Amino acid sequence: MARFTRLEVLNAMIDLGLIPVFYHKDVEVAKKIVTACAEGGARVIEFTNRGDFAYHVFTELSRHFATTAPQIVLGVGSVVDAPTAAMYIASGANFVVGPLLNAEVARLCNRRKLAYSPGCGSVSEIAQAEELGVEIVKVFPGSSVGGPGFVKAVLGPCPWTRIMPTGGVDATKESISTWFKAGVACVGMGSNLITKEAVAAGDFEAITRNVAQVLAWIKEARG
Repeated sequence: MARFTRLEVLNAMIDLGLIPVFYHKDVEVAKKIVTACAEGGARVIEFTNRGDFAYHVFTELSRHFATTAPQIVLGVGSVVDAPTAAMYIASGANFVVGPLLNAEVARLCNRRKLAYSPGCGSVSEIAQAEELGVEIVKVFPGSSVGGPGFVKAVLGPCPWTRIMPTGGVDATKESISTWFKAGVACVGMGSNLITKEAVAAGDFEAITRNVAQVLAWIKEARG
């Protein structure tokens, strides 16, 4: 069961502007990654449903941080169907993200009052997601769909839409500034933020620095 309400999660996503996205098969390494992100200032974190036994890793993370760092908001990503979403919700997922729009997942999340951010690649898909109750749509893959220009174009006729691009957001001041000036509500960042090199080297302080720097750039871009 989620420990945070949908409103709390959505507000935290918008306030912070950054959702680190990662997967790791080793529970202990995953704990260190989550801790590093939180210490950098990003307490809303997406664990992706990738790899064998990903669900079991998430369950351990959820149990661990519920007691050791209850301010951390863990959610699940890469969810494409309702049964998978239900498993993660039962293990404490506070929000659900997917690479595509699935109406059954949307209805499930609405029933349980969880935030759902499906991947959308067109204005029609965004509209369909919003009709299903989605507050923050994920534009995926961000760079391939059209980048910041796509976001700006969508917000022209649909200024009520809140967009979170994932894929194509670089850990640079220029990239962050361009996306936020285009009007995104927040961004999802994976390997550009939580680099394979840092994880392999066990340099979790580097991840903390990356997160803190990106958050600083977001604050600056927002003015």
